[in-house]
Amino acid sequence: ISYSLQILSPQDGRDVFGIDKNSGEIRLTGDLDFEDVSLYRLQVDATDKGTAPLSGHCKVVLEVL
Repeated sequence: ISYSLQILSPQDGRDVFGIDKNSGEIRLTGDLDFEDVSLYRLQVDATDKGTAPLSGHCKVVLEVL
């Protein structure tokens, strides 16, 4: 399975998160600041490597406290 990450909101969240395409582990790649952004909405897409590839997705909501 191969994973990819889409930042749904805010748009400038692209520099804050990354995903390991093999394990699906989401990691911080930048700093979080509650005063700037308190809520991130991410979408994780997963695609298998079958002859007819299947895919799915889930939404991750991250609240910065």
